[in-house]
Amino acid sequence: MTESDAAPTADAAATADFVQSLARGLTVIRAFDGEPAELSLAEVARRADIPRAAARRFLRTLEQLGYVRATADARFLLTPRVLELGYGYLSSLSLPEIVQPHLDALSHQIGESVSVAVLDGDEIVYVARAAARRIMSVRITIGTRLPAFATSMGRVLLAALPESDAAAVLDESKLIAYTPRTRADRAAVIAEVETVREQGWAMVDGELEEGLRSIAVPLHGRRGVTAALNVSTSTVRGSADETRRDLLPALRETAVAIEQELRTSS
Repeated sequence: MTESDAAPTADAAATADFVQSLARGLTVIRAFDGEPAELSLAEVARRADIPRAAARRFLRTLEQLGYVRATADARFLLTPRVLELGYGYLSSLSLPEIVQPHLDALSHQIGESVSVAVLDGDEIVYVARAAARRIMSVRITIGTRLPAFATSMGRVLLAALPESDAAAVLDESKLIAYTPRTRADRAAVIAEVETVREQGWAMVDGELEEGLRSIAVPLHGRRGVTAALNVSTSTVRGSADETRRDLLPALRETAVAIEQELRTSS
């Protein structure tokens, strides 16, 4: 469970206009992260950090509204209707529609999975993806969230922020050592972000998951960096230098093509 999945903080709940029941209901929806797709009542309560009785009420309410379905063995899963909750945001963005053909072409060219993500707090959110094959234990889909500090796209997006803003994001981040290679020290992450800011690209080598290497570049829109583009590959493909040599030029070329469309799109 990530920090964004936790129950509302006391500070947030203390504000006059804060509706705690709505916040908890949304937390219940976020408990379904796709791994696994079906959750028991106890699992939902644990992930949402709320009592089982409250979780049951929220699940039954969501079920009546059509956002959740109960299985015969008393487990719960989201229905396609939850896509309505994000449709307004996605429909207002030209980004996913613009980038998808470019991702498909790049993935076909290099034979690797390609993604685009945006920054939301201390996490990245996947908004477009072309998967060549599954190389991560976590199934990546549109809407998947991962910690920004430990991902190549996250570091690119942090590097695009003013230094003080990037530092503030890291102050709110839970720096977990996902593997022995993870930079989980704040000073080390800040130093890496500064390197990314100077060189214009980021590589994460086995920090989020052992055996996984990714390289990312920024995507510039009319108002600066709006998203990040990355390629994910296996470390068995070769050394980090070979990955940079083989994949970074094609990644940058695709980023330029996407940026040209972003600047001219209405």
